[in-house]
Amino acid sequence: MSEVQVDKNVPFVPRKPGPARLYPWLEMEVGDSFLVPPEIKNPRQTASAANIRYKPRVFTCRSTPDGYRIWRVE
Repeated sequence: MSEVQVDKNVPFVPRKPGPARLYPWLEMEVGDSFLVPPEIKNPRQTASAANIRYKPRVFTCRSTPDGYRIWRVE
């Protein structure tokens, strides 16, 4: 069995900045909402994924006359 070599004093490489978030999940307060662009195919799924990722915040999606809107409800 081979041994793994431990290296010392190797500089840490920080992550590259990721893409900007498309929606303002973290900036929203309870009662805030935004209109989902029409090119988004599954706005309900988007809100559901945000519920998992940004717990304990809770988001919901509703159909409106001008498309879909996502609210922060908790």
